[in-house]
Amino acid sequence: MKALTYHAAKDVRYESMPDPVLRDDEDIIIQVTATAICGSDLHIYRGKIPDMESGDILGHEFMGVVQEVGPAVRHVQRGDRVVVPFVIACGECFFCDKALFAACEETNPGRGAILNKKKLRPGAGMFGYSHLYGGYSGGQAEYARVPKANTGPIVIPAALSDEQVLFLSDILPTGYQAALNARVSPGSSLAIFGAGPVGLMAALCARFLGAERIFMVDDNDERLDFARQTYGVTPINFDKIDDPADFILEVTKGRGVDATIDAVGFEAKGSAVETLLTNLRIEGSSGKALRQCIAATRRGGVVSVPGVYAGFIHGFLFGDAFEKGLCFEMGQTHVQKYLPELLGHILSGAMHPEVIISHRMALADIVKGYEIFDKQQDHCRKVILTP
Repeated sequence: MKALTYHAAKDVRYESMPDPVLRDDEDIIIQVTATAICGSDLHIYRGKIPDMESGDILGHEFMGVVQEVGPAVRHVQRGDRVVVPFVIACGECFFCDKALFAACEETNPGRGAILNKKKLRPGAGMFGYSHLYGGYSGGQAEYARVPKANTGPIVIPAALSDEQVLFLSDILPTGYQAALNARVSPGSSLAIFGAGPVGLMAALCARFLGAERIFMVDDNDERLDFARQTYGVTPINFDKIDDPADFILEVTKGRGVDATIDAVGFEAKGSAVETLLTNLRIEGSSGKALRQCIAATRRGGVVSVPGVYAGFIHGFLFGDAFEKGLCFEMGQTHVQKYLPELLGHILSGAMHPEVIISHRMALADIVKGYEIFDKQQDHCRKVILTP
């Protein structure tokens, strides 16, 4: 088969790879019909994610048609059209029993060794996202092996197109969990930092949950304008407004918003010191977006963090968070928990996540797709690809 493989920073290749095969009784093999490039994939593309190996197949947003099923698979059958969650969960361990699927104890084969070394303790395995998360091959390929098929894939009704449901794999449930973590309810005020795909899905979900006023902070005027027209946000370009949090305080009578969502993560544009420290790998993440969130959130409010972070953060300002009595909600998305509900909202016409798609490309052109998305060229918001 053909697949996108990682070799080094900015060096990804579309090349021939061995076809996947069934390895365990709960495996399925799918023929991929649609896949996408995620903002999290850009962290890998830029060489920022550890434990990547040359030849690893990338991609964690994908769907397709079931071609083969293992003998213990009960929930899907050959010929079913399914969306695959980016989190691989067993469905039976301590954390899965609590619907904390991203914390699954059974699907990350490298977790035991990491625990013994007392380093970062990752949870569930993930598709196409380094050996830190199990080294599973991803879905930016013609075919993919999907483990734990009794817990992960969800069957899609024939009435819905691939484009309507593809984002159930990651960014829609990630945006939904971010909005729920932010405790959005009718009349809420909210600030979303980052106008990438997750930020846009967070805006969609916040509106769905009844948010009254949404600020969105980014430096891309085209994405901000799209969010203004589509989700009714108040756009703030941080290249033009030096301190977005201060601006938000000014227009909210000095209180701030009920909640903030950090949809940027560890590659936020920080100070010169932070840039130097992260480039030298002395620190793992920039704290710029988090500091803005802390400043913009009212006392007793919530900071919700779907953006990816790693390691130590310079200038976290924990004292400010304590003094304001803030609550922090964060972590990888428990995708399986939200799939039935979100699929229902798409079926009813209440949610249209596909409107953010800006580029439709053949899988063979995926290297170009990464370049366009990374550089935010050609009005790029979201790239989907078909084999």
